[in-house]
Amino acid sequence: MPLQNRVQPTGEILAHPARGGFMGNRGVLHDDHRRLTTARWRHKAWVCCLTEFKNRRRTLMTPNRYTELFFHDEAVALAAGHRPCGECRRAAYRAFLDAAGHSGSIKQFDHHLHAARAIPRRFEQRRHTAEAQDLPDGAFILTTNGPALIWQDAQLPFAPDGYGPAQIRLQGSVTLLTPPPTLTALRAGYRPHISLP
Repeated sequence: MPLQNRVQPTGEILAHPARGGFMGNRGVLHDDHRRLTTARWRHKAWVCCLTEFKNRRRTLMTPNRYTELFFHDEAVALAAGHRPCGECRRAAYRAFLDAAGHSGSIKQFDHHLHAARAIPRRFEQRRHTAEAQDLPDGAFILTTNGPALIWQDAQLPFAPDGYGPAQIRLQGSVTLLTPPPTLTALRAGYRPHISLP
């Protein structure tokens, strides 16, 4: 039975058998029985990591160790509010912060990103509005049928096992899942890894 550790662009964390392309960390979110608690973060440094780095091996959801979260690809991680890890993805981390226009401490950036992605004490995703036609590739929106990735003048519906066929891109005001600081990085040229079929 799959563990509840698969993060969606909407911020939901599901139990799903599909493998993730990236791993993330928000602190210890599980109990001693490998079940998620009601908390959805324990700190503000939400990172998006490689699934393999320096031959490190972990037992998933070890008691009192951080909860390993997984994402279909980097665009999903960014929509859920994560940023590239400064250790295992150093080049992406630097490129992302440069594109986001951030030159201060990473703690300052994480605080700024957290305010844009999360509703305190409710453990919910903060959502924004935007004009669909102005969104860059890699941004996620919420449609009546669920989340969709903006990609090359189209939108790709997303399900836990990946993307569906391209659809005509919406126009006008839409619900934006990708937090504004990340949107700034995408608009400035940061290109996330996308796992297309």
